[in-house]
Amino acid sequence: MYLLLSVLPILLPVFFLGVLNWPAPKGMGISAVMIMIVGFFFWKMPILAVTASLLQGIHKSLPIVWILFGALLLLRALEFTNSIQRINLGFTRLTTDMRLQAVIVTFLFGSLIEGVSGFGTPAMVTAPLLIALGFKPLSAVVLALAADSTASSFGAVGTPLTVGLSNTLSAGGLENVSTKITTVELISGTFLPLILIFLLVVLLPNQQQKNKLGSVLELAPWALLIGFCYNGIGWITQHFLGHEMVAIISSIGALGLAVLTIRLHFLLPAKLEKHPWQQTPQSRELNSAESVTMPLWLAWFPYVLTVILLVLPKFVPAIHHFLTNQVNLSWMKILGFKTINSEWLLLASPGTVLVLVAIVTLLIHRVSWADFGTETKQVVVSMKYTVLALVVTLVMVQVFTNSGINTSSLASMPEFLAEKLAHAFSGIWLGIAPLLGGLGSFVTGSTTVSTLTFAPVQASVAKDAGLDVDLVLALQVIGASIGNMICIHNIVAVSGVVGLTGKEGQVLRENALPVLFYFGLLLVAIMIVS
Repeated sequence: MYLLLSVLPILLPVFFLGVLNWPAPKGMGISAVMIMIVGFFFWKMPILAVTASLLQGIHKSLPIVWILFGALLLLRALEFTNSIQRINLGFTRLTTDMRLQAVIVTFLFGSLIEGVSGFGTPAMVTAPLLIALGFKPLSAVVLALAADSTASSFGAVGTPLTVGLSNTLSAGGLENVSTKITTVELISGTFLPLILIFLLVVLLPNQQQKNKLGSVLELAPWALLIGFCYNGIGWITQHFLGHEMVAIISSIGALGLAVLTIRLHFLLPAKLEKHPWQQTPQSRELNSAESVTMPLWLAWFPYVLTVILLVLPKFVPAIHHFLTNQVNLSWMKILGFKTINSEWLLLASPGTVLVLVAIVTLLIHRVSWADFGTETKQVVVSMKYTVLALVVTLVMVQVFTNSGINTSSLASMPEFLAEKLAHAFSGIWLGIAPLLGGLGSFVTGSTTVSTLTFAPVQASVAKDAGLDVDLVLALQVIGASIGNMICIHNIVAVSGVVGLTGKEGQVLRENALPVLFYFGLLLVAIMIVS
């Protein structure tokens, strides 16, 4: 019975959102209440621990809400100044084919944002860009989430390894795991751009009904080249520079190659220029003459500034020290529990960077805050639904992870589940290890938290089964990255950015098949590598 109860945080969201198609506040709210009941009555969590977990969940939602506010504010600022229209024009001059645009925006640009920031920021930035290019909101959300997977292993300058494995390996052992990750992803991760194209053309709703498979296969050589280039550069970067720079350098190198191949029409069908693939027939007329005359660099400057401000503290210790020691809104030892904490370093938050860039954008274009005041109010009003959904989701997550604080001598729910899986499937653990990582990020919403939670169990099972510990830990991280595609609170946050509230269950269902594809490719890679 306890095994079934420990898996409820996974089953309930899938059932309520994916099967019943309930909106996130209702489905996740009921899930949170049920997990609190399980924690109190079955895991024997003290009522004070349950309350502390509830408060922790509320507080942990605030940094995500702040990032969401920053992403929405920047988007409104770009729309208000016609920068989005100019970016749109720049893309259409490079290519009007939405298959190529999806790979460039979500996979390559999104991976760059992931490499310097993480924390769900990439999808919240790239989904609105796709909307501006004419993508349907559902497609924008699904593609943005699906693309934020491979890079997540090295997100936020290697945080899933540096922090996620901190209680399992010494610092010297991280590079061995990182090498295994880049080696495996050189096989499985190479297919991600092709998966995105397949997702857009075949699985997502569009008006292109003829020869869908052919529309995927004709871009397969180009997509595989970009995927191999991204992961090949990552493999080289890991060997010479270390894991911190993998996602950043890979995305920049592959982005340059993608633009070059499109301009040279290398590995692209000849008909693509005259007959580009588009999701729906659309007008490419610009909204104003200003968007035509605005320099492209000026339109892109806010995103360039965002990347600079996100990456600068990672490599300038003085800036990092200042940002992490000022305006600390963290809540530590909630209600006296040493292990129940919630960090929020306001100045170091990606949300603060996005808000600052939005303000700079308005100043550059000489837009007064008074003129932009209505837009700001609309941003705040539009976030109500998303904030509620995030809060109840994170309350459930924190009760789930803190359930080890109990009087029944049981391990926490995630540890209990992991131990049961290890006992039943140790003989085929190389196939189970990434699945466990994926389940962890599906619930917790973080590659880092999933790895921090399950890495000790993964290492213990690997040692007992005589498996390569570094490979098993690498599969934990990769699996957790794949789980990002269907992470509930990421789905809620990104849907809120593009106004797709209430459709979280549909997003979850749409991304389920790409997750299975990726896990299938990963199993093939495991057989080759091991």
